[in-house]
Amino acid sequence: MKLTHFSLLAASALAVFARAESADTATDASDVLVLGGSDFKDVVNPEKLMLVEFYAPWCGHCKQLAPEYEKAATTLKAESIKLGKVDCTEHRELCDSFQVQGFPTMKVFREGKAYDYNGGRTEDTIVKYMRKQSLPAFSQLKAAGIADFAKKDRLAVIAYLPKGKDSAEFKAIEQLANQHRDDFLFGYSTEAAAAKDMGAKDTDKPALAVYRQFDEPKVLFDGSLADEAAMAAFIKRESIPTMDEVTPENYMTYVNSGVPLAFFFYDTPETRNKYGPGIEKVARKYKKSMHFVYCDAGKYGAHADTLALKSNTWPAFAINEVEQGLKWPFDQTVEPTEDKIAEFVTKYINKEIDPTLKSEEPPKDAEKADVYQVVGKTFKEVVLNKNKDVFIEFYAPWCGHCKKLAPTFESLGKLFKDQADKVTIAKLDLTENDLPPNSGDRVEGFPTLRLYKAKDNAVVEYNGDRSLEDLVSFIGKNAANKIKVPEVPKEDKKEGEAKKDAEGKKEGEAERDEL
Repeated sequence: MKLTHFSLLAASALAVFARAESADTATDASDVLVLGGSDFKDVVNPEKLMLVEFYAPWCGHCKQLAPEYEKAATTLKAESIKLGKVDCTEHRELCDSFQVQGFPTMKVFREGKAYDYNGGRTEDTIVKYMRKQSLPAFSQLKAAGIADFAKKDRLAVIAYLPKGKDSAEFKAIEQLANQHRDDFLFGYSTEAAAAKDMGAKDTDKPALAVYRQFDEPKVLFDGSLADEAAMAAFIKRESIPTMDEVTPENYMTYVNSGVPLAFFFYDTPETRNKYGPGIEKVARKYKKSMHFVYCDAGKYGAHADTLALKSNTWPAFAINEVEQGLKWPFDQTVEPTEDKIAEFVTKYINKEIDPTLKSEEPPKDAEKADVYQVVGKTFKEVVLNKNKDVFIEFYAPWCGHCKKLAPTFESLGKLFKDQADKVTIAKLDLTENDLPPNSGDRVEGFPTLRLYKAKDNAVVEYNGDRSLEDLVSFIGKNAANKIKVPEVPKEDKKEGEAKKDAEGKKEGEAERDEL
């Protein structure tokens, strides 16, 4: 199951605030259309635009979505945008025809053709997303209509194009609009008054500005409107507030921005008001280099652990390079004043401080165990040991699939114990230990199984069945050292087959509910 630490936290947070109502509790007055195999095409295909949810009644996330989806349907009904739903436990073939692999799955239909839905799961995010879908990717506007157009979303990109469609700038921005129609509103005007509205000085030249419902209301682009990459970078940067609350809804926006993320954890409104203004000044100074966010410790304090901060000690501050999994925690014994945070961030920018790696203490006699318990401090010497092939499980103690695998993995360690000079069977708890930067790898879900080959440390991902027989076979085929493939006892073979039959379906259904 491929989920990052914060993705799991985000999912939990959504569960707290969403009402657990069944997707099947719609009343007779429901504005959500109930669709099935017999009438699906007749209802959906004639619609220019429609949103359909594919769900299962037992799915917890579907139950959380239900009231929000219902409210969105009522709001959008007034705009002639219909919402429907399909119960995949009753219409499995229909759901399979649209490659539905998890619940809920939402798809946008345009005259019967399906497209992935990339919006949120609240009334507000669903409505905004579908409104964008109902508009042209690049709308022509009257100068007098710019203000109303910009109010339709938190951010709108407006261009002034005196030559209209007959320009290289139009083609470049239109291409950008088509690529990002799910993310932002795009519009243009040929009227000189539009240039004046956005703050451009020369009405003879094209101009582009971002209109926002936060920070500065208008920000003018100072580059070439024929440079699509530069415009995209500008819009992406200006689409994120100087310092906003991080939530499950916007977290991936920050992750996808590709720049470091600085968290300020606060426990009370008083703490936020005391230190926030000073940290916001630092955020404005370094906006082009990194993003700053407020993080409500009452809701997401557990995330502090993943940033090497002590939880329940607030306020707190840390910088996180999300993609690399690196973090720089600010000393929690020091008051996070504007000057202190500015000094800390400056040192980070100048690469004067090293990232902090979380690690447990190495267990005594770890090498004597059938499965070597690796920790952050011993990863390099054990896993990146070029004299041995190392087959390692990255796990979390709370992970149900990891618990199921545990006895099989212990048996695997026993089978290879007499070849410990060539092969190491190991495991690492990623909730308590970080991978070092030189590991050259990231782990995004649990359990993750990988073979680090002897001689060159080449990594081979294991994606097969988790039976003892298959694990042994994988190591035998991929190990760099010459090893003797141990014989799997007959009782373990039978047990493995029984587990495939008895647990395979259950495990698959559980994953569908989480995705």
